[in-house]
Amino acid sequence: MINSKIRNIGILAHVDAGKTTITENFLFLAGQTKKLGSVDDGTTQTDFMAVERERGISVRSSNTTFEWEGVKINLIDTPGHVDFSADVERVLRVLDCAILVVSAVEGVQAHTETLWNALQNLKIPTIIFINKIDRAGSDVELVINEIKKELTDKLAILYDVIAEASNESDINLVWSEEKKNEEVIETIANTNEAVLEKYLEEENISFSELDKSLINAVNYCKIYPVLMGSAKKSLGVEELLNSITRYLPGPKSDENKPLSALVYKITHEKTMGQIAHVKIFNGEIKNRETIKNASQEINEKVTQVRKLISNKFEDIGEVRAGDIAGICGLQNAKVGDVLGNFSDVLPEDISLRTPLLTVQVKPARPAGGAENDKDYPALAEALQELSKEDPALDFEWLREDKELHVKIMGWIQIEVLEKILENRFSIKAKFDDPTVIYKETPTKKGEGFVRYWMPKPCWAIMKFLIEPNERGNGVVYESKISVNDVHQKYQNEVERTIPNGMRQGIKGWEVTDLKITLIEGEDHQVHSNPGDFIVATPMGIMDGLTNTGTALLEPLISFKISATEDLLGAITSDITQMRGTFESPEMGNGKFILNGILPVSTSLDFPVRLSSRSGGKAKISTKFHGYQKCSDELGKTREYKGISPLDTSKWILKARKALQ
Repeated sequence: MINSKIRNIGILAHVDAGKTTITENFLFLAGQTKKLGSVDDGTTQTDFMAVERERGISVRSSNTTFEWEGVKINLIDTPGHVDFSADVERVLRVLDCAILVVSAVEGVQAHTETLWNALQNLKIPTIIFINKIDRAGSDVELVINEIKKELTDKLAILYDVIAEASNESDINLVWSEEKKNEEVIETIANTNEAVLEKYLEEENISFSELDKSLINAVNYCKIYPVLMGSAKKSLGVEELLNSITRYLPGPKSDENKPLSALVYKITHEKTMGQIAHVKIFNGEIKNRETIKNASQEINEKVTQVRKLISNKFEDIGEVRAGDIAGICGLQNAKVGDVLGNFSDVLPEDISLRTPLLTVQVKPARPAGGAENDKDYPALAEALQELSKEDPALDFEWLREDKELHVKIMGWIQIEVLEKILENRFSIKAKFDDPTVIYKETPTKKGEGFVRYWMPKPCWAIMKFLIEPNERGNGVVYESKISVNDVHQKYQNEVERTIPNGMRQGIKGWEVTDLKITLIEGEDHQVHSNPGDFIVATPMGIMDGLTNTGTALLEPLISFKISATEDLLGAITSDITQMRGTFESPEMGNGKFILNGILPVSTSLDFPVRLSSRSGGKAKISTKFHGYQKCSDELGKTREYKGISPLDTSKWILKARKALQ
């Protein structure tokens, strides 16, 4: 059942394409604000954080709600910078439709293509809005041709431009009862057999029939409407709002079914504590109601259901199927949790980027001073909270080494984290230079043995067979021993412990692409307990890895570069020097497109160097490709962080909480 009175819509784009300015126009036109906010002045409604106002970019998604033509629009403004892709991934799971913003000057940029592919994979109906048509260098025709070539040719262009690239720029509607654009009709006919038949027979087709066919095609991602304007001049934005309510679909939902909701975002507030932002797919949530967290199998009480309306949070009392709201009181909720019941209407995960860098965070030393031990817990607590809001940070606190680590996408993210820690938590922190995240994998077949039977009471004896596995297969575990050898409840603990045993190998990195088989084992009817097998499993696996040896795996990115032909030789030379590979270039119109693969370790600053070499005219888009073996000399090994299971005495003492 589609709710036609709600639109859950995201606005997405490459950074600086104008998403937030469009959002400000929406709020102003809907009467939610009395004055247009400005990104340049730091007065926007959806950029809440100080660092967003300072930098003039969105670094976290933000929700706002308003009404237009009797339709409630839940709008989510998303970050445009690639470093904050993880936030966009979470938002995509709750969208029913989207606006993809493309600059009329810069055109289809690196991140635009990544976002488009994600929208396609999730089958999210989308309107493409070409912004900044008044700017010098605007070329709408060229941008449309780029969209057709690099994104899709299934376009319904509903407007054209007048006096482009000037202060007199305007738009002209070409799709109405009076103006039935021939190209739009042909596009519709290609998706609708009835319309196609009439079109080929040169029968008169009413605008009403054509437009209904267009709406249907848009809803099923067969056609993508294209609008244009200048958000800074408030040109074309009202037309965009009208198109949202006319052409884009509402959510599929049923409030009569049992509750099924998805937590897609976590924020914190001083007065209300943790706020879980959720989309309700079925059922409803009310104030003071106790609801089940199906992912964690716990119950929690809702203290408040709230929405951001007119730049302030309002207690709305309840939220029904199809809608989005912030739920207060769910202090244990995490991003990705399902509330109520699992359901087939819940969307799948989508990955835009994988963090390929890890960085150590330390308390900043006062002038002339030394690091203070008491600063570490405060910094760790702040990073834990931030990691809960952004699970991709994957915060790790290595207490024995007094080290704090997070995973990041890039340099901009470090700057933003520094500002957030200072502004929100009053903590000054410093970040070491990032390290590429390597992995390791066994080089041959081997066995690992563990006999944990002293000091009693304890008893866990196991032998593991460890074998290399195909690249990308991760960790595969199997038990071939009888429950007469090791009780099933102990075997269950072994299986649960395997992922923890893989977090670090003999070269200090996560171990992957291997098969682990429990081939022998022994428990004791008096001395054994489940904890013994939790302690013993990493010891047995690490013993096995020392016998198999491991090879480093380095991360690779695939790239697509577009530049002028005169730069081809220099760029391919750079790629070769970075140990990269590339395919034969596609040539045409004085330009080339080059696809290939690069190691992350050698190419961290390549986009900056490419921009400098080309005067900003070359474009590069990248995405994670996978891992491949590399030598220790070309990669990086590191010491085991914390106490290694190979140091059996200390490992056991730590497990028994006897190590201070």
